[in-house]
Amino acid sequence: MIVFPNAKINIGLNVTARRPDGYHDLETVFYPVKIYDVLEVIKADELSFQSSGLDIPGRPEDNLCIQGYHLLKKDFPKLPPVKIHLHKNVPIGAGLGGGSANAAFFIKLMNEKFELGMDEDAMMDYARLLGADCAFFINNRPVFAFEKGDEFEPVKLDLSNYHVALVMPDAHVSTAEAYRGVKPTPVKETVYDLVNMPLTAWKKHIRNDFEAHIFNNHPVIRGVKASLYERGALYASMSGSGASVFGIFESKPDLKDLEETCRVFYNV
Repeated sequence: MIVFPNAKINIGLNVTARRPDGYHDLETVFYPVKIYDVLEVIKADELSFQSSGLDIPGRPEDNLCIQGYHLLKKDFPKLPPVKIHLHKNVPIGAGLGGGSANAAFFIKLMNEKFELGMDEDAMMDYARLLGADCAFFINNRPVFAFEKGDEFEPVKLDLSNYHVALVMPDAHVSTAEAYRGVKPTPVKETVYDLVNMPLTAWKKHIRNDFEAHIFNNHPVIRGVKASLYERGALYASMSGSGASVFGIFESKPDLKDLEETCRVFYNV
């Protein structure tokens, strides 16, 4: 069985407080985009994980899909071993949730393939154990995310009439680096309310708290955002903790100069 895990972008990202458990409270809007990995699972004699495409750092046995299998196996002991193959296309270290999407789609695939009988809420509970944004990809629809980024409220947001371009420069930003440079600050207006404004107003009102620090450390990312605005973006932002940057345009932009040094995805 084959599925196609997609990426997401963050529209706004406010880090509002540090939690007693060491995590941070944040608020953002997750929006699914059309950049895909390919995930295949087949029944096998033993559990294994293989990958192709982009190089995935870390040990195969630590991959979130393998971790997801072990979580399910605890509650579904008759679950047979599987061979997992992941073709990686979604950029890594990009703020696009690629690894989280793989884990969530793996849970959904296993539920369907082996008829585990889980509803969406049950699958989301497993996904939350693998990462703060994993659960988003179970429903895979635009949401306002809050608390650790794992609690959701639906938002009415449709960008299908616009062209969304995403640029991945030659940079990598770790989550640890991103959080080291941010100071949690409560907000007066939530992203949930701000995305209801006309898109032309987003530039002045919707921010990503990670940008100032990350742009200082990685000027190339700042340059990409500036380039998107120069080419007519109505709104541009780093996604999540970076390093990818997206722009929302009224028509398809010409980003050929950025293609020389970056991966560019059009109409995502």
